[in-house]
Amino acid sequence: MRILRTLRAPSRRPSTRRPLRRILSMLAACALLPAVALATATPAAADTSQFRGANWAVLGDNFSTGPLVIDGLDGSDSYATVQAKANAIYDDMESLLGINTVRLPVNTHTVGTDWWNRYRGAIDAATGRGFKVILAYWEDGAASGGRVTDYAAWNGMWSTVISQYGGNSSVYFEPMNEPHGYTSAEWRDVAATWLGDHSSAPDNRVLIGGTGYSQDLRDLCTDSRFDGTLFSYHHYAFFYGEKTYQQWYDHATTRLGACADRAVITEFGAAMHDGRDYGDPNSTDNFVRHIRAVTDVMRDNSMGGTYWPAIGGKPGSIGYDGYSMFSLSGSGTNLSLTVRNGSGANRLRWGWGDAVDPDGGSPGTVAIVGEGSGKCADVVSGSTSAGAEIIQYTCHGGANQQWVLNDLGNGYHQIVNQGSRLCLDVDGASTANGAQAIQWTCNGGTNQQWEVRDAGGGVVELVARHSGKCLDVLGQSTANSARLDQYSCWGGANQHWTL
Repeated sequence: MRILRTLRAPSRRPSTRRPLRRILSMLAACALLPAVALATATPAAADTSQFRGANWAVLGDNFSTGPLVIDGLDGSDSYATVQAKANAIYDDMESLLGINTVRLPVNTHTVGTDWWNRYRGAIDAATGRGFKVILAYWEDGAASGGRVTDYAAWNGMWSTVISQYGGNSSVYFEPMNEPHGYTSAEWRDVAATWLGDHSSAPDNRVLIGGTGYSQDLRDLCTDSRFDGTLFSYHHYAFFYGEKTYQQWYDHATTRLGACADRAVITEFGAAMHDGRDYGDPNSTDNFVRHIRAVTDVMRDNSMGGTYWPAIGGKPGSIGYDGYSMFSLSGSGTNLSLTVRNGSGANRLRWGWGDAVDPDGGSPGTVAIVGEGSGKCADVVSGSTSAGAEIIQYTCHGGANQQWVLNDLGNGYHQIVNQGSRLCLDVDGASTANGAQAIQWTCNGGTNQQWEVRDAGGGVVELVARHSGKCLDVLGQSTANSARLDQYSCWGGANQHWTL
């Protein structure tokens, strides 16, 4: 069960505020006045916990001097193809983790181009299903030094984006990702001027990044020019080195200042590819301590967050970003996601406020052993192909007999084979007795969702969600290579399993 809270829009000043703010920011920019940073009463709490999201990024990162083609898309894709691919990815984001928000990059080389007209399929697919979308500007690569390289192009880009999506209440605007090339005063002047120049963007749908790498909100909290906006906040372990859990918690809290009620932690992440256990409260691993602290700060302050990244990001030497929450598989528009680390996903859901065990979700693999035969659920011949049969075979510890149970948070699990990264699936989503158990590309379908139901005596039944039938050894066989199927649950030993 998910804990949902109502998003309350920040209080708005009278309509005359925008022109005054624009005048003040222009005067400050001209050095006729010092930067305005007048302390005011803290705005009403906004409760950003409804932002349950992840970043969909370019493979190689979003800093680019060309069009942004995010992971899984192709620059030749049509609008319809982009939309279909996006829907496939959003299906799994939603079914696996309850995601309802995606943060997407924009830049001046994308918006207003022919690719933009097609890239919008990813935005429209998200809003069409009720997702929130955060559109964030990435500057032109490392050479930009964390500054806007062409203010005219930047403003023109945002004018186009806001004219197209300003009327869509599901779309949010982040003027700049990580403005680290500016001093605090410079960035606040730039951001305040942006607000004046783009006054048709509602304040409560604008996220102003913190100073530096969006890592400090304290100066923005006390600047009255940002009353009513939201804030974008980043926090990574590699920014700061080694800390204890409590040091991480205090560090993240301090840099939020008084703005936690208006902050969305739009980037945070850690290694998800190498089996770290984020459910261990006694871990001495710096990544584990960091993620546990940050997700506790989120939960304690009812903050929303968008994990970095869902897919895409910096591939390094392994071909994908080790921080990525999901692995991407499939081809064409038949794309699917698999959770890389169950304990990391569990901590993300904890941060969002879900009713999950904060110390659960260990990513360890299990063998699925039949009570009647003592043999293991096995992918035939160690195949990595979609459609390969699931059989029972003498347990030998091979990867084709090892399974990861990803808790979907809805009472069901996705059961993923370690050797193939494919899901335990009822062939053709059949509801008939005797329908074959196979492995198939993970797609979020209900024929790939299994209830782990206690059958007493230390054994469980694995019940397919779509049919209500049990994973079963055909004919109650005890022989090697006997096929697994689904059958009406009746309590036999050939339907009982030890994990």
